[in-house]
Amino acid sequence: MLFDTLTFVGIDPCGGRKPFTWAALDAQQHLLALAEGEMSDALAFLGGLPQALVAVNAPLRPNQGLVRAARLTLPGVGRTFEMRLAEYELRQRGIQVATTSARREFCSGWVQMGFDFYRGMAELEYQPDSVEGAQRRWLETHPQAGFTVLVAALPLARATLEGRLQRQLILYEQGVRLRDPMDFFEELTRYKLLKGTLPLEHLYPSEQLDALMAAHTAWLTVTRPAEVTRLGDSAEGQVTLPARELKTRYS
Repeated sequence: MLFDTLTFVGIDPCGGRKPFTWAALDAQQHLLALAEGEMSDALAFLGGLPQALVAVNAPLRPNQGLVRAARLTLPGVGRTFEMRLAEYELRQRGIQVATTSARREFCSGWVQMGFDFYRGMAELEYQPDSVEGAQRRWLETHPQAGFTVLVAALPLARATLEGRLQRQLILYEQGVRLRDPMDFFEELTRYKLLKGTLPLEHLYPSEQLDALMAAHTAWLTVTRPAEVTRLGDSAEGQVTLPARELKTRYS
């Protein structure tokens, strides 16, 4: 697979009125696409790409009982959790992530959409990233964890103004060719603040920032493979994060 012809895509099945958000980067991390829509829209976009690596913010399948079988517990809790091994390893580091049940019907709606999305990608001949020579590949990631490991601390709340600023700045500093978030402050005047007309056009919504982080993780996986870490077990789905090493605990 030629690096220069690859498209790096991040997919965020966030639910809501338009349940899927996707972002696409080229080999230099220029923004090629940033959109939202139905699952069919996201799959149609992927279907038009001859070569792509897609990073999805969703579990591949229900948990396979690895955490329960190993009787793993988290400090101060004292009981086995119903979650995938990757989710256990993230929570062990202080990164709070949603857990995945062993049964589909017990999973939340956005998680079930993720299961269906992977099946849709398979119909488009997308294969796991581990398959050598595949023109269309996918991996699983977690944007919240991605922002955490890049800043080496738990980020500010994603839905807040300061959380969006922080996440956009993290991506900008990582070389993603976005609008400079510091332009927000150049446009922020006393009058605009008094009137409540903030220059929000300089900032991306949190769902788009999550999709962009996923796309950046896909880019890093190909361009700097030594700079990513995978958690979990391939039997349940591994989570790829944009860092060479992870801290024992994030706070």
